[in-house]
Amino acid sequence: MSDDDLGQALPLPTPSAEMQARLATRRSAPAQALVAPGPSAAEVEHILRLGARTPDHGKLFPWRFVVMGPQSRAALSEALLPLADRQADPGKARKVLSKLTAPPVSVLVVSTPVEGHKAPVWEQQLSAGAVCMNLEHAANALGYSASWITDWYSYDAEALELLGVQARERVAGFIHMGTLAEPPLERPRPDLAAKTVYRI
Repeated sequence: MSDDDLGQALPLPTPSAEMQARLATRRSAPAQALVAPGPSAAEVEHILRLGARTPDHGKLFPWRFVVMGPQSRAALSEALLPLADRQADPGKARKVLSKLTAPPVSVLVVSTPVEGHKAPVWEQQLSAGAVCMNLEHAANALGYSASWITDWYSYDAEALELLGVQARERVAGFIHMGTLAEPPLERPRPDLAAKTVYRI
């Protein structure tokens, strides 16, 4: 979007059976099952552009992206191995590193809230979460499967240094993208009657 686009009228929503069908069957992919092909460099740029169109109270854009390919993630996984051995369950901590190395493309979404702004930090963090979901939808719209995960290295202080996450920043999630050899299986969904109150 350029400055010339600002203030221009955007299309109003119209009914879309295709979008409804996609939302009705949306399912996160197992990250370790994602294989090539993944999004090209141009497609990643497009996915980021779509993902960035998210609710954002204050127009702060309180998040940033780190696009990671196979080599950078392999190096990261290697660097994380010694830290995995210090976790409560070292075997499990090592095993989940395969989620980092298997997918063709990953986008690390970092929450970067602006302190002292009228928009509460919580709302800014929610915006980062909305970006993560938008990235999944954008990847799906291009025909790719996606997985939004965090895992232990998103919270370990030394791992955060390796990831380049600064003080007051947090990992909103890794969005892994690629192709599944087999369709994912449906999982339990919430009982909406138990989760909804109507006050009309």
